[in-house]
Amino acid sequence: MLGEPFKSGDLLLPQTPPDLPAAVVDQTALLGQVVLVVFVVAALFLLPNFFHLLPYLADSLFRARGSAALEGSVRVSHDRNIIAAALLVPAVLLMFRYRLYDPAFLQGFPEGRRLLALVGVFGAWLLLRLVMYLWLKPRRRYDYYQMAHRAGFTFFILLMLLVLPTVGILTLLGSNDLTIRTFIYAECAFVYLVFLLRRAQILSLSCNHLRTFLYLCALEFFPTVLLVGSAVVL
Repeated sequence: MLGEPFKSGDLLLPQTPPDLPAAVVDQTALLGQVVLVVFVVAALFLLPNFFHLLPYLADSLFRARGSAALEGSVRVSHDRNIIAAALLVPAVLLMFRYRLYDPAFLQGFPEGRRLLALVGVFGAWLLLRLVMYLWLKPRRRYDYYQMAHRAGFTFFILLMLLVLPTVGILTLLGSNDLTIRTFIYAECAFVYLVFLLRRAQILSLSCNHLRTFLYLCALEFFPTVLLVGSAVVL
């Protein structure tokens, strides 16, 4: 008699997890799509400027003095800076999508927060490069030092011109994320090595080989080692 009230009952707690994580993922995907659409519209608007810039990009790739021709034109250098800034958007989205920078401390973040944290880390790295550039600015023959710094904008555009078609082709071929990520890493390494060579050549126009090497250590190797090291150690 006493046990009869306890023979049956209703489970009032939900048997499935809440929909909040899915909603967060959907919002992140929607945000990414909106940002991508904005970038595409901006890219179409900047397309004539890009075609005008393209010969200067090729010249800067194959010879160090090509950067001098680019910087010698105010319009071309201005277009280069705008296009490089616009390409930051797909660069961050590629880093987010294929986990190009994926330290352990970001792996537990929800997708939306991971994207914001990735933007913060990338922005801090760019800020560090700018601080080092301003801190070590020479008192004389500043033009070559500035030209070598701005060559980074040029080679960033060249890198994205290589990476974006590669990702598109590999995606159409049905390649997995690991394969695409490997290709991106290889292309980044190749373009970075060429950039280091060109930057060293530009710096050598105003200083000796030892000072050129020291500049590269402070302006390039130090920020790059910090970025790569944080991805491996943290």
